[in-house]
Parts: sequence; C-alpha cells; structure tokens
Amino acid sequence: MRAVAIVILVTVLAGCAAYYGLRLDERYGPADPARYDRPAPAPADPDYWREVKPIVDHRCVVCHGCYDAPCQVNLASYQGMTRGANQNMVYDAARLRAAGPSRLFVDAQSNAAWRGKSFQPVLNERAMTPEANREGGVLYRLLRLKRMHPLPAGEALPTSHFDFSLDRAQQCPAIEEMDRFEQKFPQWGMPFGLPGLTDREYATLTRWIEAGAPYRNPAVLPAAYQQRIAEWERFLNGDGLKARLMSRYLYEHWFVGHLYFDDLRGAEYFELVRSKTPPGRPIEVIATRRPYDDPAVERVYYRLQRMVETPLAKTLMPYALNAPRMARLKAWFLDAPYEVTALPSYAPESASNPFATYEQLPVNARYRLMLDEAQFTLMGFIKGPVCRGQVALSVITDHFWAVFANPDPEETEQNSVFLSQEARNLRLPAEHESTTGLLRWLEYARLEADYLKAKSRRLDQRFGAGRPPTVKTIWDGERKNPNAALTVFRHFDSATVVQGLIGDRPQTVMLIDYPLLERIHYLLVAGFDVYGNVGHQLATRLYFDFMRTEGEMNFLSLLPRAARQPVRDHWYRGASAEHIRQFQDTDAYFPRETGIEFKTQDPLTEMYALLKAYLAPVASPRYAIASSGLSGAPLQSLTDLSGIRGRAISHLPEASFLTVRDAAGSDYHFTLLGNSAHSNVAELLGDEKRRLPDEDTLSVLNGFVGAYPNAFFVVNAADLPGFANAVRALAAETDYRKLLTRYGIRRTDARFWAHSDALIDAYRRWSPREAGLFDYNRFENR
Repeated sequence: MRAVAIVILVTVLAGCAAYYGLRLDERYGPADPARYDRPAPAPADPDYWREVKPIVDHRCVVCHGCYDAPCQVNLASYQGMTRGANQNMVYDAARLRAAGPSRLFVDAQSNAAWRGKSFQPVLNERAMTPEANREGGVLYRLLRLKRMHPLPAGEALPTSHFDFSLDRAQQCPAIEEMDRFEQKFPQWGMPFGLPGLTDREYATLTRWIEAGAPYRNPAVLPAAYQQRIAEWERFLNGDGLKARLMSRYLYEHWFVGHLYFDDLRGAEYFELVRSKTPPGRPIEVIATRRPYDDPAVERVYYRLQRMVETPLAKTLMPYALNAPRMARLKAWFLDAPYEVTALPSYAPESASNPFATYEQLPVNARYRLMLDEAQFTLMGFIKGPVCRGQVALSVITDHFWAVFANPDPEETEQNSVFLSQEARNLRLPAEHESTTGLLRWLEYARLEADYLKAKSRRLDQRFGAGRPPTVKTIWDGERKNPNAALTVFRHFDSATVVQGLIGDRPQTVMLIDYPLLERIHYLLVAGFDVYGNVGHQLATRLYFDFMRTEGEMNFLSLLPRAARQPVRDHWYRGASAEHIRQFQDTDAYFPRETGIEFKTQDPLTEMYALLKAYLAPVASPRYAIASSGLSGAPLQSLTDLSGIRGRAISHLPEASFLTVRDAAGSDYHFTLLGNSAHSNVAELLGDEKRRLPDEDTLSVLNGFVGAYPNAFFVVNAADLPGFANAVRALAAETDYRKLLTRYGIRRTDARFWAHSDALIDAYRRWSPREAGLFDYNRFENR
C-alpha cells in the first residue's frame, strides 16, 4: 500500500507540473532555450556589467558559485545563469559509477545542449514580454517570494524549517513547479536564509529580468593584453620536442590557475586550456575529464582563454606571468643540456604517472617549477578542481607547517635514476580513471610499502658516511622566496594555505621532497575527478594518508633518533596498526642520527624554533596581529585571545571574521580559526570519536584567512577584554549564543549585507590579487 501511495503521489505531482507547463505554454508560448544564448540589450535596459552583475555577485554568487552551488546554479557568470539548475549533486560520496561531468564552459557550449544534460532554466525561455519574463522565470519568482515573506530579524532560524547542512536534500523547482513550491516553502525565497534585497537592488533586477535579461559581451581586451597573450602562446607552442613536452608539463600544473600579467593594469584573469586550434584562431577547447587524458587530435595547442566568471575566494588561484618567469622556464626546460627523443603516450596507465610520462624532463626543472610557487602548488588540492575538499581534507590536521627539501641539482639528478627505477611503485589510483573498485587501494598500499623500502635505502646512502641531515636539508627559498615556509589551516571540509610559519606550535610538520610534492599534485589535482565514483574517491583519500605520513616522517628524521618514535606515537595516538602499517617504526624509515645539535630535553620544541629562525628571512609578517595597526591595550587583548586553549575553543566555529572598531570609527579585520585537535587523522571514519577538545587552540590572524566564514563578530576596541573573557569562559552552547547575541551578526541580522560588503571591500584593499567573494553556504545558524 505504501508503494502504491508513493506511485500515486509521484503521478499526481507529475500531472500538476505538466498542467502548469501547458498553462505556461498557452499564456507565453513554448520554451526555447536558444533565446538566452545571446539576447541583445536595448539602450534603456539596465546594463548587465555595471548595474546587474554587482548585485548578483554580492547577493547571489556568495552562495551560488562553482560545483557546490545549490542545484548547480552557478551565477558567477551570465553563462552560468542561463545554463540554469540541475537536481543532481556533484558531490556524491556514495555513487557506484562515475557521473557525467557538467563543467561550465567545457561540457556544453549552448543552453540547448545544457537542456540535454538535464539542466532546467531559471530565466524565462518563452515569449519576450515583461509579464512572461517575470512569471515564467524561477529566478524572479524566488526573489519575489523573499520580498513577500521576509525572514524574522535577529534570531536563529528554526531548524524545523531551515536546513543549512551541506548534504541537505535540495529543492530545485522547475518553473512548472513554482506554484506548489511557493505554497509549501513560503520562507524559502532568495537569498535563501539571508536578508532580502534592498528596494533599489530588487527594482534593478526586476527591470533587467522584465527586459529579457539582456547581455553584451565584455569589452575587447586592450592591445597590451593581446600582445602578452601572443608572447606566451608563442612560448607555449614551440615546435621542438623539448618545447612540446615542457608545455604539456606546464599545462598539467597550471590548468587550475588564474593566470594574470602583473605588469598590466586591470583585473583580467586567464586560464590555460588545450585547444584544437593554433594561436591566431578562435579557441576550440578540448574537453576531457583530466588534463592528461588523450586529446584525440594530432597536435595540441596551449592557449590563454579569458575568464569571465567572478573571482571566488574558494577557487581563486592567482599565478603571475611575466618576463622573469619565462626566463626561468626557458633556463630550466629549454636551455638545460638534455634531449627528448619521443613524446610520451596519453594512455591512462602511463599519463597518470608523472614519473613515467616526464622521465625525459630534468628532475631539477620539474621540482623548481613546483617550488617556485609552492603555495599555489599546495593550494591546488584545496581549491583546485573541486571547490569542496572534504574527501582530501579529512586526512590532514587542522594546523600544520609545510617545508620543502632543498633542491640540490646534483641530488635531484641522482633522484632521476632512482625515480625511473621506482616508477612502477609510484603509480597512482587515477590510472583506473573515474570508476575504481572499492578494494583497489590495497594494491597501492603494497606499492607504497615497496617504494618506502627503496626510499629508506636511498636515504641511508645519501646521509651516510658522515653526511647527516641538518637544517640546511630544508629549502630556504634562496632567502627571498616566501614559498619556502607555508602553514595550512583546515576548517573541517575546506582549508587555507598561507605563507609563513604561523603559530609557535603546529599540530604536525611535513617536510616535502620532489616525489612527494609531485604525487600530491597528480593524486589530488591532475588525477582527481569530482564526478568519480566512491571507489575513486576512497582510493584517493586513503592514498593521501601515505603521503601525509611520509612527509611527517621526513621531518622527524631531523630530530634525534631517540626522540622520533615518541613524537610519531604522540601524533598517532590510538591509530590502529592497520592504518599506519608502513610508518610504525621511525628507525626502519631512517636509521641514522641527525646532524643537528639539540641543547634541551625537548628537541621538538627546539626544532620548531630552529625552523622559524632558519626561515626568518622569508617570513611574511602580514598575518601577525601586530601588523594590523592596532596597538596598546587592544593589541594586548588580541594577543591574550590568541593564547586561549582547551574546551572553550570547541564551542567556536572553525572560521570567524572579527572586526575591531576603534574610537574614531576605523575598522580592523581579523580571522579567528578554531583548530580542532584529534588523537590522529589516520582513519577514515569516527572523526568525532578521536576529538581531543582539551588540546584545541585558537589562531588569531590579521586580515582574512579562509573562503567560508562561519560567523561575523564586531567588537569595539574598548570591549576587547570582555570579548576575550567571554570566549575563555565558553562552556556550553548557551554561552556561545550569548556571545553571538552581544557581539555577532547573525544571518538574519538587518546589518548582514552591509557588513558583508564592507568585509569584501576590505579584503580587496588588503590583498587585491588574492581577494575573491566569500561563500556563505557554511555560515552558521545559531
């Protein structure tokens, strides 16, 4: 009977949708998706770029950008708006088969093609009349619904009516279903769970929608930009085998980047794409799941394509193209004395393995490229092609440092022989593409074990005969490159990489050498498919376990031999031997003594201080609270706040933005990061069971760190001692809600959008190249 009832309900709902669809057809004519491929604006229409896009960006894109946009409605570009919505979730950790990709600008080139991929319009696609454009479009109807049913101001929204969890069941009504949606969910107008638009904003968007949502192409690029594009496309499309292999390698490391010319004015970004057409002709993008998949053309051309999407903090990865960089690339890859005898295959089993594919390229050149912008390289697995990094990020601690092995040219070339010998053991899960068997990762565990045995022998040879590792084993950035010292903060399912060693005591440290850095990139960036099946995602996550622990063991090799095992055991408290089989014995990994002289009985703390001193020449002070401009008592209060430890921190969200307002009305902006402690991060499940709230810490940083703020706080400078004391006294959820009521701006607060705009403006002033729109999908409701 229950099954029959469900069938009847589905039939009734389908019948209702069909009825409303017929009624819309009768009133406004049949839908035509081609209408919104390029509607032309009239002189009196609101201008999309000057009037409409700023509103859409600051009120809509802050929730609707990239793959994790609800219903896949990506409003960061006009093309995303006209593409529309899709009920299918990109992030699906349980799918047994890989899904078809739906990448904007890649997997379809027209609205009609997107309709064939189950995307439904959010703008009217029927007759071009003001009434039809309003009543026949989901976007307008949702804006009007919020107008008719504003949220209650100032308090947390009832959880019985509002679900803000990332994996919530999504409601993606087609226009034929809007009447029923409005009746069932009257408070679910847009912006969802946030204050509505102002009268001016609403009027502007209404006029634009009534006019048919007109659009004009962006202005033609200035001649200076076209000249730079031509220079770089000539460089990237040389005819020699060396040049072609270099460009393939560069593309596979830059394809996620936002490339820009730092000597030109403007905020233009470009992406490096593979095209069927050479420079001078329109780009025809080669659409493949991965950057190393077979392009199915005789010759690939690497082209710079202008990006029209609004920069988002969660995806923005700026990478400067300039004359010095081109000179370095030329010296590393083209002028170096080596030969390329044949171009490698695109077969998945070899193309997914960079040590096989790029065996002919000098190891020193490859490593130098990745080190030169190491922050960008590591940021790839956090922002890269995924937008949401929960699969990869559940395997790292909340606060760790990353440093790098010194790129000694003699040593790296000896590494070349070693890596060629170990290429088979360095195979990666992506060789099975996007549909991987659930137990396939066991095969890679065996390969990793074999590789580690060989690496241990190699380390023993390298550091034997009176050549123990010292602090100079670590790259110092030639005392000028700030990428030599990085800090990674995890905020549950997102993370941030910043330059500098932040904090006095990280939860762990990774010392990353070339093979490890390259594998991180090909596992989590070049080889990862967000549309892959559960086996692909599981194998990727479990393999990164090996890489994280290998980097930590590299660092432990700098400690006295007797101190390594206790530190390793502390970092992996309670972890079963099954999860850390390859890394149980620090002596088996590296049996020789360090070359560093330690003077205390706490060598780990000494090592942290030594690292900071050694890398001080490249340390960036930008995140230090003393760099904010505050001084005196307010600065001391923030210092006291950053010293809070323990369970009180567990009541704070992962990432909060704190605005401190002085007596003159000037604002100073800080980020509060609650660093959750765990007994270990070696296991896939049971994260909460391994929590150690007594060891939680709080990082207080100048400026903005993180793309997904969970909370906003505004505190007068004179009230900072009270704020710090209130945080220190947090003992229950009720205490936090009192803190939020006194100092916070909830998602229902009438000040929300004005404060959001002020933060984004401040971010752009503080960091013009790194700043993008924040994402509010994780903003708390407490």
